[in-house]
Amino acid sequence: MTAAPESAGTSTADITDEEIFLSHVGGKLDVGVTAPLETVRDLSIAYTPGVAKVSRAIAADRDLVNQYTWTERLVVVVSDGSAVLGLGDIGPRASLPVMEGKSALFKKFGGLNSIPLVLDTGDVDEIVETLVRLRPSYGAVNLEDVSAPRCFELERKLIDALDCPVMHDDQHGTAIVVLAALQGAARVQGRGLAPLRVVISGAGAAGVACADILLAAGVADVVVLDSRGIVESGRDDLTPVKTDLAARTNPRGLRGGTAEALADADVFIGVSAGTVAHEAIASMAPNSIVFALSNPDPEIHPDDARRHAAIVATGRSDFANQINNVLAFPGVFRGALDAGARRITENMKLAAAGAILSVVGDDLAPDRIVPSPLDPRVAPAVAAAVAEAARRDGVV
Repeated sequence: MTAAPESAGTSTADITDEEIFLSHVGGKLDVGVTAPLETVRDLSIAYTPGVAKVSRAIAADRDLVNQYTWTERLVVVVSDGSAVLGLGDIGPRASLPVMEGKSALFKKFGGLNSIPLVLDTGDVDEIVETLVRLRPSYGAVNLEDVSAPRCFELERKLIDALDCPVMHDDQHGTAIVVLAALQGAARVQGRGLAPLRVVISGAGAAGVACADILLAAGVADVVVLDSRGIVESGRDDLTPVKTDLAARTNPRGLRGGTAEALADADVFIGVSAGTVAHEAIASMAPNSIVFALSNPDPEIHPDDARRHAAIVATGRSDFANQINNVLAFPGVFRGALDAGARRITENMKLAAAGAILSVVGDDLAPDRIVPSPLDPRVAPAVAAAVAEAARRDGVV
């Protein structure tokens, strides 16, 4: 088996502000040219008059656009900058460096062309209308850093309006990697998913999606916390999204807050900006699993969590078991586009999680429940599994 690049435990303390800003001067993206443009003949082929023949052909058969332009392999990274990780509502312009970075990851890990589109509106219908009008220019939509609960409505409306893959990565990319990591942790401990008592801290985009995918994967006991406590049907302050969530989770009818939820729980998954007390983690069941995924500050420091938990993961690169969305989204979109999928299904997400775990193989360990985000085997494995699931689901 080819060894994966090492990432866990890599220190970021020596990175200076100057180094960071210099790396962003002029942005992180560029446009490459695939056709020769050195001679008059080259110009005549790539541009006028030769290009007119290609345009006429596409006008006669619109499906040829996928063969003769980059559209079919182009992912647009779309945001309004309303919920940027760790920064909040900073607006479209300030979010652009993040979206450029996302596009760079698509190219590096998925081999897909990608461009950022930051929109100066928070109106869901305006965003939908904009992307519908731009549809001839791209092949898939990656929604990024859109605040909840608007993100749920936006994704749903885009899926209905467009004939191409759409995925809100903050929701589903996170959920896919969390499922892969939980499957890995459970396998290390010789346990199945079904008996696990799972607590998710955070009822926003990531928390809801994590609950959905864990339920779909067979976890029977999922409890979700928001800033006011356990999301349960007896509360009168729930949004429609949380009301639906309450009806599908908390099978033991727990009430209260973090302490009540975590008592004798097997798994803690943190996808909020909050913190969790040492005492609450200590009250969990033996051999507990803690995913403290808030960035840049985990809900509990990994060293403290390890005093009580058997397996600990974070979203950071300087600790073992980094749960990072880059394990999922490049391969998910690559697989969807390879298969010509019109949308991304739940089975495609479950297949992606399984593929991520398969890369670790026999190297599973308490400090290696998922592969490194830099492992070059991940995206191809995910893409192949997602494409096959798309064909089985009949969305191609």
